[in-house]
Amino acid sequence: MFFCGMTLETVMKNRLKTGSVVTAEELSRMQLESEKATALDKALSHISATMKTEHEIRAFLKRKGYLQDVSDYVVEKMKGYGFLDDELYAQRYCESVSKKKGGRLIALELRRKGVGEEAVQSAVSAIADEEESAKRVLEKYLHGKVPDRNVLQKAYRYLLSKGYDYDTARAAMERLKNDED
Repeated sequence: MFFCGMTLETVMKNRLKTGSVVTAEELSRMQLESEKATALDKALSHISATMKTEHEIRAFLKRKGYLQDVSDYVVEKMKGYGFLDDELYAQRYCESVSKKKGGRLIALELRRKGVGEEAVQSAVSAIADEEESAKRVLEKYLHGKVPDRNVLQKAYRYLLSKGYDYDTARAAMERLKNDED
């Protein structure tokens, strides 16, 4: 009679053999242990390509059908290994996208990924030169276009849509005008 599946590691660790008699409590403990190991393996495979936030790992495990206790175990284990660090994630994310996006959009994306407000503010405040970044984005947008009034208005709105604040977008527009003169 089949009751549940377990990893080979759990079977070996508990020295289970065909015909072994175990109590319901022991079986539940072994099954939870097996599930934790499987969940940890899946979560580690999930983060192997790119860093993830704690929120993303919890959502992934929930989609896979794991219980809250199992998710808590996996998250704590991954934090202990140094694989989950939302502050470090926020810093690296800012570094990688700050050349194409403004601080407002980056902060919004980090919040959507479940990063805490303190880590978001710390990472966004560390963006080096947002005005220079906005100027490069603007130059790329205007490449090959005649910079008339209509195109410049669209370019300004484009900068705002990329997450740059009003002052930064305006300053980038002014720097571009000054560079052309």
